[in-house]
Amino acid sequence: MKNLQNKKVLLIICGGIAAYKSLELIRIFKKNQCKIKTILTKGALEFITPLSVSSLSNEKVYTDLFDYKNEAEMDHISLSRWADVVLFAPITANKVAQLTYGLAEDLATTVALASNKDIFIAPSMNVRMWENNLTQLNLKKLISSGYKIIDPEIGEMACGEYGAGKFSEPLNISLRINEYFKNKEENKMFKALVTAGPTREFIDPVRFITNRSSGKQGYAIADALQKNGFDTTLISGPTNLKSPEGVKVFNIDSAQEMYEKTIQNLPVDVAIFTAAVADFRTTKINSDKIKKTNLQNLEIEKTKDILDYTSKHNKLRPQLVIGFSAETKNLERNSIKKLNEKNCDWIIANDVSNKNIGFDSDFNEIKIFQKNKVDIENIPLNTKEMIAKELVEKISSELRANG
Repeated sequence: MKNLQNKKVLLIICGGIAAYKSLELIRIFKKNQCKIKTILTKGALEFITPLSVSSLSNEKVYTDLFDYKNEAEMDHISLSRWADVVLFAPITANKVAQLTYGLAEDLATTVALASNKDIFIAPSMNVRMWENNLTQLNLKKLISSGYKIIDPEIGEMACGEYGAGKFSEPLNISLRINEYFKNKEENKMFKALVTAGPTREFIDPVRFITNRSSGKQGYAIADALQKNGFDTTLISGPTNLKSPEGVKVFNIDSAQEMYEKTIQNLPVDVAIFTAAVADFRTTKINSDKIKKTNLQNLEIEKTKDILDYTSKHNKLRPQLVIGFSAETKNLERNSIKKLNEKNCDWIIANDVSNKNIGFDSDFNEIKIFQKNKVDIENIPLNTKEMIAKELVEKISSELRANG
């Protein structure tokens, strides 16, 4: 498992008889030269000792949220920033519920809330607890919040009952984490370009033609691409957003500037056009403010269609071209039409007549239309960050599959 080498895993061990298997998990990680830091919950301390864990990990074991010896270190922050990934293994039904409702009752749950890294959970519990509707509902909420589930196995349990809920074998868990890092490493060979925000087509020094866009979805996608290993470029119209860390950003004003900067940054493997580019501009930008009486004499012309040009270019066309479609009615018909006319691979559409999503909102709900596919994929209402994460997983899978 070469992809584990030099990676940093924060392992959080919760209570339950399966906690003893976490020792084998630590051994496997260390054998593959993975760096491990460990948190033991109060329940875990009933089954394994800090000494046994530290002996295997060769690291200090953390147990208490309020440790006077490390008060200045703020462990819940420093640990979450140190890790490349956070892994709850095993995690109990109780801890699943705490995470679902955003509780910060101990060091483990506080780290999860403070973390800016992907979080995996490997549940272990009685079959009836696993199948309980409340547990399944909690798991669905965690998945929708970006948690990654390593499903338990079916088998005989310590209590003597048989069924789903048995802690996944340590080797299987380590393979899953290895696969996670392998995918991120492979994504480094891919280049991505994202356009975001509005453009401004000036009429005079005071007025301009623009489209309504905050840029939030495009920025979230660029951020998710970078965090998943992509070499990412963002071409952005005027927004009030902070540039995503690690992303190469070009700030522009007009559609012409966005077009030129897009062409300069091709070729790439995937281009995602989320920007709301103004469709028209004046044939002439007046040097002085135009008086109201002369506004009716404005002459306009179409701006360059950046998506259309890129998707139909013989040499510069990316392997995957993704357009966005903000619709107020006939979403499916208009999106399929755009998919075909623009020669896109995907069109991602949302209904901006819904005031709770889209423009200015932190939430979105989208449909994905794909070339040569009849089925329409739906990503239900969620934050734009979570929408972006799911989209990037689909993008990376598509690019790796096509080699």
